[in-house]
Amino acid sequence: MPNAMLIDLSLCVGCGACRTACQEIHHFPDEENTALNEHNFTLLEHRELKDGNEMWVRRMCQHCQEPACASACLVGALEKTKDGAVTWDTDKCIGCRYCMLACPFDIPKYEWGKFSPKVRKCTMCHAERRITADMSVGSDGYLVDRHGKQLRIDGHPVKEEDREKVIEMTTAADGSRASACSVACPTEATKFGDRDQLLAEAHDRIKSDPDTYVQRVYGSTEVGGTSVFYVSTVPFEDLGFITKLEHTPLPEKTWNILKHIPNAVVTAGVALSAVYWITSRREDVRRYEEEQKQSSTEK
Repeated sequence: MPNAMLIDLSLCVGCGACRTACQEIHHFPDEENTALNEHNFTLLEHRELKDGNEMWVRRMCQHCQEPACASACLVGALEKTKDGAVTWDTDKCIGCRYCMLACPFDIPKYEWGKFSPKVRKCTMCHAERRITADMSVGSDGYLVDRHGKQLRIDGHPVKEEDREKVIEMTTAADGSRASACSVACPTEATKFGDRDQLLAEAHDRIKSDPDTYVQRVYGSTEVGGTSVFYVSTVPFEDLGFITKLEHTPLPEKTWNILKHIPNAVVTAGVALSAVYWITSRREDVRRYEEEQKQSSTEK
């Protein structure tokens, strides 16, 4: 079932609970919230309107139905999942930044300050929502999925001691699993749920109060549709939204550009990916040998 998020800007009071939850569940630093970056996946902008009123605008990944970022990725690190989220795999990412060029919403961010930088973005708590109370724990104390593979959030393994907190933060009042930002929102300005139902609800809100709401669901048609919808009482162009995007998906255009990139660049990207895999494999082998050695010592 594809999920989505509905953000009603008229209900946002700028409390920052969504952003705080995002920072907490990802163990991001509590720095000033002035821009989207590699450790700030949601941004609250304070807008002073032409009529003298004020409004808060939340910005985050749109999770496109046909994401240009995924089509631009040389190594398949970005993926549109069946549940609606666009995720990224840090083990595959080689930091080429083609996804940043392809995204029409300027969302993926680069770890400029790291020796081995990657691209990062919101994943709609895709991995967090998979964590369950009965999930197994590996010998190293980290959670593993049903295939025995270590579960990772933003490239980091999840400690068993973090399990209860993550489940709590991604469980809605009705018991369903949702993004941490939507669970934390006290005014339901951000809702998480079935994409078709949320899109219908967005149109119903506008229809039931046509004199208040702008007659547009932002995200319903932009670049072929997204999994994050906005409704607003103020024209989107007055809030800084990009309102002249095409209504057709961008991946085909992205590929038309990428196919002109010299093969040498693609080959280099694949080579870098291979080097990274070999390095990671060596680390896995080293860790396994240490575990075996420790096990023999204990016996």
